[in-house]
Amino acid sequence: MHADLPLTRARTGLVLLAGLFLLVACSKQQGGAPGGAAGAQRVGVFTVAAQRLPITTELAGRTVAYQIAEVRPQVGGILKERLFREGAEVKAGEPLYQIDAATFQASFDSAQAALARAEANVASTTARAKRYEELVAIKAVSQQDRDDALATSKQAEADVAVAKANLATARINLAYARISAPIAGRIGKSSVTPGALLTANQATALTTIQQLDPIYVDVTQSASDLMRLRRELGDGRLKNTGSASVKLLLEDGSTYAHQGRMTFSDVTVDQGTGSVTLRAVFPNPDRQLLPGLYVRAVVEEGVRDQAIVVPQQGVTRDPKGNATAMVLNAEDKVEQRTLKIQRAQGNQWVVNEGLQPGDRLIVDGLQKVRPGASATAVPAEQASAPAAGVANSSAAK
Repeated sequence: MHADLPLTRARTGLVLLAGLFLLVACSKQQGGAPGGAAGAQRVGVFTVAAQRLPITTELAGRTVAYQIAEVRPQVGGILKERLFREGAEVKAGEPLYQIDAATFQASFDSAQAALARAEANVASTTARAKRYEELVAIKAVSQQDRDDALATSKQAEADVAVAKANLATARINLAYARISAPIAGRIGKSSVTPGALLTANQATALTTIQQLDPIYVDVTQSASDLMRLRRELGDGRLKNTGSASVKLLLEDGSTYAHQGRMTFSDVTVDQGTGSVTLRAVFPNPDRQLLPGLYVRAVVEEGVRDQAIVVPQQGVTRDPKGNATAMVLNAEDKVEQRTLKIQRAQGNQWVVNEGLQPGDRLIVDGLQKVRPGASATAVPAEQASAPAAGVANSSAAK
């Protein structure tokens, strides 16, 4: 048994030595991964590219009826009947109210009789004037009698003209006793009921008709933005598409199904707000848009052919408020750039200066890198997933 003791100790020493070599090898293997990357951090990058971009702006506004007509009586009298249903669609020329027309009918009949009498008088005086023309030629009547007969004939013709005018006035007043819709549209509530006394051209409207299809949307834009837009169109940075299309966002955040077009721009700047009113027209076949509704209009200002558009998450601000971005250069070194931002377009920035097509903008892992540091680029959506995989594999070991 004592003879086997050295052999056992030798075996034990060999086992310990093998374990020591194995431990050193594993330690080198685990420490080799970060050492091989030389401390480079994985970052998600967005490759900048120039693109054709429709430039839009979002403006607040309200809907306005395409046409509005306040209905008032043009003759006075007692309201006899209301001929429409409140809130209904009416057509142009459709009767709305009936005023008691008895007096107007009587005036019309009287004017018609006066015209008949004047026309009969014309026939008599004209015949007399013609006979006096023949008699004065043979000196059977005096020249004065002939002149008087001719004057009487012309006066009778004038009386006919006056009678016709009076008849036309009576006919108009009789027609005005029936009040009709001046435009087609949706009619509101009635402010009077049968039996009310109406006066010609009274201040209070009987009802209001509004044409809702199509419908206007009035929005306001600051004068400074309008001048900037004109400058960009003038120097060619922005191209006018000529369509001036407009989309509409409703109060609940939904997008209106129909697209409109810009039709009008005011020429006067509001002194109180410094803004200019723009007007767009939209189809409204389902009457979904009602006058006075608050909306936001997305107006297409033009198209930029070589626009640089980057995700907003890749742009930060320095203590002075300047827009900055981290870019990975050709040597995989991090560079800081100062940008000039024109505007926001959805969840992206439109960049005027500071970035060029082909630049690799760091959008993921910004908090882990500094200017001058080395980094390894991966597509932005894969920036965090591989890092998690490495951490999991290391934990398994």
